[in-house]
Amino acid sequence: MRACRWTNRSGGYDTAWRNLSRFRHPTLKELFVRDFKSLGLGEPLLNALNDADYAGPTPIQQQAIPPIVGRCDVLGIAQTGTGKTAAFALPVLQRLHDKRRATPRNGCRALVLAPTRELALQIAESFRGYGRHLDFKVATVFGGVSPRPQRKALAAGIDVLVATPGRLLDHLTSGTADLAHTEILVLDEADQMLDLGFLPPLRRIVAKLPKQRQTLLFSATMPTAVDKLAAAFLNEPNRISVAPVGTTADRVNQRVIHVGRAQKRAVLARLVAENERPRTLVFTRTKRGADRVANHLEGQGVRVAAIHGNKSQSQRERVLRSFRKARIDVLVATDIAARGIDIAAVEHVINFDLPDVPEAYVHRIGRTARAGASGQATSLCDESERKQLRAIEALTRQKIKVEFHKPEGAPPPPRTTNEAERDAASGPRRRKRRSTSPSPPSPERRNAQDPGRETLARKTSRQKLTDHRRSRRSGRPKPAGTQRRRATA
Repeated sequence: MRACRWTNRSGGYDTAWRNLSRFRHPTLKELFVRDFKSLGLGEPLLNALNDADYAGPTPIQQQAIPPIVGRCDVLGIAQTGTGKTAAFALPVLQRLHDKRRATPRNGCRALVLAPTRELALQIAESFRGYGRHLDFKVATVFGGVSPRPQRKALAAGIDVLVATPGRLLDHLTSGTADLAHTEILVLDEADQMLDLGFLPPLRRIVAKLPKQRQTLLFSATMPTAVDKLAAAFLNEPNRISVAPVGTTADRVNQRVIHVGRAQKRAVLARLVAENERPRTLVFTRTKRGADRVANHLEGQGVRVAAIHGNKSQSQRERVLRSFRKARIDVLVATDIAARGIDIAAVEHVINFDLPDVPEAYVHRIGRTARAGASGQATSLCDESERKQLRAIEALTRQKIKVEFHKPEGAPPPPRTTNEAERDAASGPRRRKRRSTSPSPPSPERRNAQDPGRETLARKTSRQKLTDHRRSRRSGRPKPAGTQRRRATA
């Protein structure tokens, strides 16, 4: 069995501080390097972090990087926007750097599985950025594009492969991919993989991996199904949770507006027009709904585009690129863009439709208030979505601020002429007097007045059946249908 070599060595931080402060006060850069260096990262990675102006490790990075460098399995749960990608990308690169060897043909040394193409592309870019001084080969494998470049990259051998389960399974079935020499497996956003039905492909992919491997699992939510998946795939993992399950980002100002279904588009257009934050992300439940909302906003003069599963990969990349560069102000998307897409300066997230799965709400509003920034999250809730709202509040363990939409300039309902005349004549309303008419007699009183009524009421159903049978025996003719059936027989 593979042994975990990580130990929590206490005193290393204070010793480094005393040795450094013995001669002079450390600079901010030296403090930054010392913080990341104490986690077990080497100079190439520290230089890359310094080039990217990282201020220091986040809580999930502080707790996850040392055990991963020490070859332990890790199960990590943290809020969105807290640096989960760097929490596994940095130690994976450090592990590959500590033990450099030739890349396996048609295979990879580290495999990262992601639920969507957009998330796979972002993870690959993070690996390339952190490993810019390490000269590692990073490639992506996902559907929606031609498999020929992917087969060519796999044939040459890859250090880090970021893939979606479906397309990777196609390569494994056709024999163009081989995972027999993979050392590290990373499952990112595993809860969404289960929601999308990726559990059978995951099991088939894991069956192709060597048993002696390191497995990492990271997500912002942890339902029971993912906990069972971790128990099946991970070996005595280090459980790291920097926030309770279902916790939303701290700096997100949340509110819900109760509105009728027919008024949702008008309210959305007003929110976009009144929004001082130009870059807004709108989530819908369906692909057709995303197109309809985008067309409505475009008719209002808003620079908007839609992204969902029916769009080709080139269209989706082009839309995300335009949104990042502020060429469009509003991006309408389904939950395909709710997981892991890190778009800078998204300060307002609007849920046009509440999600059916409450965990998706956490990931949706996590697209704002990233890396310590603040943001706004507004949800439009109609009468049919009250159940989803209660499930979201139960998961996040908080009451969301409630507002009610009132149409502008709508007068109160008109009163009829008869009501107005009656109120004017009678003056202020008075309490209605109780009736003084005698109440109807009780059953006992009625029975006392008519003894026959009481006798009839006391007859049981058995007595009635006995009377009926006696009347049949007394010679009364039988029904015509019975006589006809006997004659036929």
